[in-house]
Amino acid sequence: MANTGDQPWQRVPIDPQSVDAPLSRAAVFLIVTVEDTPEALATAKGVLGGITDQVKTVGFRDLGARLSCNVGIGADFWTRLTDTVPPRELHPFREIAGPVHTAVSTPGDLLFHIRAERGDFTFELERQLLNALGDAVQVVDEVVGFRYFDARDLLGFVDGTANPAGGDMAAATCVGDEDPEHAGGSYVVVQKYLHDLSSWNRLPVPSQEGVIGRTKVENIELPDAEHGQKSHKTLATIVDEAGVEHEILRDNMPFGRPGHGEFGTYFIGYSRALWVIERMLQRMFVGDPEGSYDRILDFSTAATGTTFFAPTRSFLESLGD
Repeated sequence: MANTGDQPWQRVPIDPQSVDAPLSRAAVFLIVTVEDTPEALATAKGVLGGITDQVKTVGFRDLGARLSCNVGIGADFWTRLTDTVPPRELHPFREIAGPVHTAVSTPGDLLFHIRAERGDFTFELERQLLNALGDAVQVVDEVVGFRYFDARDLLGFVDGTANPAGGDMAAATCVGDEDPEHAGGSYVVVQKYLHDLSSWNRLPVPSQEGVIGRTKVENIELPDAEHGQKSHKTLATIVDEAGVEHEILRDNMPFGRPGHGEFGTYFIGYSRALWVIERMLQRMFVGDPEGSYDRILDFSTAATGTTFFAPTRSFLESLGD
């Protein structure tokens, strides 16, 4: 899935299903369910099969906008959409009930992760996709994200610092020989977090830094706590029994409506292995050790939780056949 070598993005729009597309200034996260009729299924297949042309139609207007779109397919919808055996780890998002906070599970058949340097481009592609899908789908969640200053979240901290780069990105995000039928694809988990900014902003900055595990202004990583409460940074770092750290790619975006008192972060994680993100969330919500949950959850509530698989562009195009 990930592009390698020189990127042709200055000459043509970015291919759909390019997980390694640049982090953007604007994004739309659109989740829909597909009606349970043959007509709706045929419409969905046609739209997915034509996603490359749809991105080109909008993206050629300004190549500098770097428009891209990744499509994720939910576990329950996979068997309706194709006879191809599902990806090995794909299953619906499993609710995680911690001692205080819960990672909820919410529905979703298709995810459209639309990114660009211009908000009008993300808007236009979403508009055209929904026009093409028509009454074949129901929108269950729609979030418009934006870059906030120097890639900070609304809590005031830089987000995504630990993302893999260069050649490490494909190794962290793209399925390989362990599941050859779906090599090049990527597991995707999304959650919409709503922040209690009033409570967070009453917390002294040193206490905020202790929760996150980084300094607020300089974004310098703080030492891991040897005993007691672990920071968000530590709990979100996954190391297996052999001592190997497993990375994921985060493309989180802030969103909000100050007039409605809504402030949040839309978490989206791409991973070669679904268990990596699941273990991260288990550590956050249940704690490590159990009960010592991520204190960021006292200020950020997970309102949604859905799992998808983003197949290769060639797989999507085959659906149109």
